[in-house]
Amino acid sequence: MPRPTPAQLVYGSCTVIFSTLAMLLLSQTSSGVGIAVIAVSALALGLLVAMTVPLPRPRVVAVEQPARNEALVPAAVASGASEPVRERAAS
Repeated sequence: MPRPTPAQLVYGSCTVIFSTLAMLLLSQTSSGVGIAVIAVSALALGLLVAMTVPLPRPRVVAVEQPARNEALVPAAVASGASEPVRERAAS
């Protein structure tokens, strides 16, 4: 299992803290069971957010390919021959 990145830790922690505070303030609960349910649901939400943060992808190195014009040039022209190929073949 890969180790979590710093971004995943930060996003997950912030989600747990802020969602716990928001749910406690909105529900106005004072019972131990209600606080435990809120804490568990905030931890689950924080874990979900941390796991959905995109992971860094490996960099792809571009391979240089020849230009299209170089691939279509005949071998005689590419080698720097001064006379056309058909005249050389006739001699």
